[in-house]
Amino acid sequence: MIGDDDEYVYDEETGEWRPATAAAVTKPGRAEVRDAAGNLLTDGDSVTLIKDLKVKGANQTLKQGTVIKAIRLTDSDQEIDCRFEGIKGLVLRAEFVRKR
Repeated sequence: MIGDDDEYVYDEETGEWRPATAAAVTKPGRAEVRDAAGNLLTDGDSVTLIKDLKVKGANQTLKQGTVIKAIRLTDSDQEIDCRFEGIKGLVLRAEFVRKR
């Protein structure tokens, strides 16, 4: 049961009231990474490509609609690290993906 002494913070992204302790758990120093639609991305999310992308060094093109699972955030607010079959060290720009 929720006590009267609990403090809550309004999360504008989700539109929900969250306990202040949960809101304070965000990782300091890590930039927020947002997809093409403005959704906040987190480690482990699955994303879909919104356009065809040529992969440098792999001589391969990733097609629009390709699902990339279990992304990892980097220190950059524009790049995400991920794996895809046959491509090692794949880094995608957040502007070309949409959260699933």
